[in-house]
Amino acid sequence: MHESSIIQYFTEQATEKGIQQGIEQCRQQGARESTVEAIVEALEIRFQLQPKVARLLEPYLETIDDLQHLKRLRRKAMRASTLEEFMVWAGDEI
Repeated sequence: MHESSIIQYFTEQATEKGIQQGIEQCRQQGARESTVEAIVEALEIRFQLQPKVARLLEPYLETIDDLQHLKRLRRKAMRASTLEEFMVWAGDEI
């Protein structure tokens, strides 16, 4: 009986850790998705792009897993003088 309660304890601990890791992964994914949307929106507004044109960048942006990298690109999207300048900066970030 004692051995089964130890096993149950460790099973519960592993389950809790797995749940916490899953929550963190979902949070990170949501933050990345929101940042990609913010980049696309900034480019739409700043350069008066049609939404479907700006969204052509989404597949490229969605390949970036590093949230800090995406945040740098978001700031660059807001500061770029031209779309071409942003694209050069984005290329330099890779």
